[in-house]
Amino acid sequence: MLLLVAIAVGVAQLIGIAARAGRAAREQTSATILAAAKIEQLRSLAWAYDPGPGAPPMPRTDLSANLSVDPPGDGGPGLAASPPGTLSHSVPPYVDYLDDQGAWVGNGSTPPTGAVFIRRWAVRSLPADPSRTLVLSALVTTVAQDRARSGPWAARSGTEALLVMVVTRKGT
Repeated sequence: MLLLVAIAVGVAQLIGIAARAGRAAREQTSATILAAAKIEQLRSLAWAYDPGPGAPPMPRTDLSANLSVDPPGDGGPGLAASPPGTLSHSVPPYVDYLDDQGAWVGNGSTPPTGAVFIRRWAVRSLPADPSRTLVLSALVTTVAQDRARSGPWAARSGTEALLVMVVTRKGT
């Protein structure tokens, strides 16, 4: 009987470990997908050259899209440079909140009820070529992870995703 009890306790602990690992893997996968979706939204904004008849091409940049609302609209910064700290803190309009299924639930400086994920992004010019090249970053973490953090985001915890992409103006 003691042997069966010992085996049952061991199996129960393994089931608990497997359940926690499965939840962490699900959160990591969701965070990666949500970060990739934000990078794709940023990439879809105008960052190109418009050819002019008989004139040099003129840069065209979306400086009005608001990607912190669903569906995206006007009245936002578009691809304007984000202020410092947009990946560490919730700085509107460079943040939105999503539920456990990845559906948009709000934006602002604090998570609304029902938010499970926090998605923050930053837009920076590449110092070596600021007029032609942008660095786009998207960080997704959970509300629980963000509340448990003692300071600004500095390193990945395991269930967060940080994607960074470099884009250059197209056309000439």
